[in-house]
Amino acid sequence: MFRSVRAHYLLWVALLLLIGGENPPSDQFSFSKTKTINLSALIRPGMKKVVLAYSGGLDTSVCIPLLKEHYGCDYAITVTVDVGQPQKEIEQAEKKAAMISQKHYTIDAKDEFVKDYIFPLIKANGSYEGYVLGTSIARPLIAKKVVEVAKKEKAHALAHGCTGKGNDQLRFETIFRSTNLDVMAPMRDMNLTREWEMEYAKEHGIPVSATKSKPWSVDENIWSRSIEGGRLEEPDFSPPEEIFEWTVSPEKAGKAEEIDIGFEHGVPVSVNGRKMDGVSLIQKLNKIGGAHGVGRTDMIEDRVLGLKARENYEHPAATIILTAHRDIERLVLTRDELRFKAIVDETWSELAYKGLVDEPLFADLNAFIDNSQERVTGNVKMRLYKGSAKVVARSSTYALYSAELSSFDSKAIDQKDAEGVCKYHGFQARMYKKIG
Repeated sequence: MFRSVRAHYLLWVALLLLIGGENPPSDQFSFSKTKTINLSALIRPGMKKVVLAYSGGLDTSVCIPLLKEHYGCDYAITVTVDVGQPQKEIEQAEKKAAMISQKHYTIDAKDEFVKDYIFPLIKANGSYEGYVLGTSIARPLIAKKVVEVAKKEKAHALAHGCTGKGNDQLRFETIFRSTNLDVMAPMRDMNLTREWEMEYAKEHGIPVSATKSKPWSVDENIWSRSIEGGRLEEPDFSPPEEIFEWTVSPEKAGKAEEIDIGFEHGVPVSVNGRKMDGVSLIQKLNKIGGAHGVGRTDMIEDRVLGLKARENYEHPAATIILTAHRDIERLVLTRDELRFKAIVDETWSELAYKGLVDEPLFADLNAFIDNSQERVTGNVKMRLYKGSAKVVARSSTYALYSAELSSFDSKAIDQKDAEGVCKYHGFQARMYKKIG
């Protein structure tokens, strides 16, 4: 059970009296687009300040006492970046932060996340081995917000709760290590397990939702939801239905539904003819798609370090939007553009997966992709049914398609003209066969 803010306040008053402080901390919460919760004592000279990327989950919650016990940090600042996770999760993170940290920031970055990260991903058909890059594309933004807070607070160090086996340590630290601040990673440095962390949290009175029977580690933002941990790591284990929250079981989904997605310059702008901002549009499609069981991925993923991992994801809106976007690209881009862009998209996705958004090549790829999207404007009609999202129609004023020229019932093209092409098509292969 959470200790109250007032109890935390009284604890700090007692500590101040012991160390000779004069003024107790304020227990006022100030909220704006960036929420700040400051329950700190007066900062003494020589105190070591650390800023932690904080989700409120098991790993980052146990980080705070570990940073104090093993890294000599006296003053812990937690930063939760809102990239579309549930409001309840953010509120829980704020309550925990009030218990165990000296200062907390909640930063609303949903609009920035969609505009500067998700929209470029859509244009690039972002996908790594079938994974829609939800967690990976959010990490650099979160890391940059943490760095901004660290600079503002004149901190000595940056910290994260990532393990030494996953990808997130790389995504955070490629941003963190661009500063002159120390980087601390207790989970990795101390080679900790989730079972040890759960026991440690219990001993220190830190409330966590993970249990030995349900040790799921969930990461959620507006684009996707990942679920891992426990038996979910075993490739031959069938995941229980209880791990899914965004999508109904495809077998239990209802009747088919057709929807229309409007695009302008490669970006989705409307659903069923209604113009929407990016955040609202993605939230809307998550609800629509989730009701049809659309957007579940169960895969074996190759991590950056070379380890194979079993991963489960939910991403209804991502599945719908990316499927529609690829389809309208095929209608308006030339064959050579599509062929080359497939190479660019794959490279873009690799860099995004690794968190290398500041790599110069990433900017180069985005320049090409943005130019290619000038004509990616139009509408795609999709049918959602029991886990599937299929394109059934598409239209665009930039379509490189002519019914008159393509129809078998038209004589707009003299078919006899194709004979000359046929004579030379495969010419070298025929010569090789004769020589052999």
